[in-house]
Amino acid sequence: MTDATAAVSPLRRRMIDDMSLRNLSPATQRSYLHAVSKFSRYSGRSPERLGLEDVRAFQVYLVAQGISWSALNQTVCALRFFYGVTLDRPEIPERIAYARTPRKLPTILSADEVIRFLEAVSSLKSRAALTTAYAAGLRASEALSLKVTDIDSDRMLIQVRQGKGGKDRTVMLSAQLLAILRVYWRLARPETWLFPGRGDKPIHAQVLYGACRSAAKAAGLTKRVTVHTLRHSFATHLLESGVDIRIIQVLLGHSNLSTTARYTHVA
Repeated sequence: MTDATAAVSPLRRRMIDDMSLRNLSPATQRSYLHAVSKFSRYSGRSPERLGLEDVRAFQVYLVAQGISWSALNQTVCALRFFYGVTLDRPEIPERIAYARTPRKLPTILSADEVIRFLEAVSSLKSRAALTTAYAAGLRASEALSLKVTDIDSDRMLIQVRQGKGGKDRTVMLSAQLLAILRVYWRLARPETWLFPGRGDKPIHAQVLYGACRSAAKAAGLTKRVTVHTLRHSFATHLLESGVDIRIIQVLLGHSNLSTTARYTHVA
């Protein structure tokens, strides 16, 4: 399962097939494969010959290396999938412990800070994409994957396709966002992808990440601003406006209300 044998490893192929059958996103598949390969390299043996104690030793090693809790839990997810599905050893996954999630509140921008931030984005395309992410509460991948036909001006809705967990959903399209997108469309004339990149692909996520860093600095914001910060701000501003938390849950695409409920602590 190491990188050197990745192209010909039957085990790797079986794991890829298992993930594809369960419709895991390409990003998740890459992450899982990387985690299992790293586990194999650390142990110096094929992962199918490794057991629970080897997994535990690997987790201790990762913690000692200063891995973040989110990256550690992503590795746990990968190993649970590998043992539970690909190797069909159901007794192991439930014994691979997750890291405890730290109780950190998300960074929120005020309405004024959002305006300052968006006005500081120099690129027309990046500004339109980040404005859409904020105004519709979208994840970065969801905003980047929008097509021109996903903007339904008749019903004032945006169709989000294959969001987190492979789920489709509709979110609100405000009159202000529609006006901004119409100006953007007249100037940029996108054809298939609403925010096109090179070739027949949407704009790359790194473009937006870079735009966030530059705009936050230009706007004089001391807070670290990411695309997800805009999503957090969207939810908090709705809550402060009196929108029911269950409606916000649907708009954000959260499966569990408790995930949405954390915004009550910052509203």
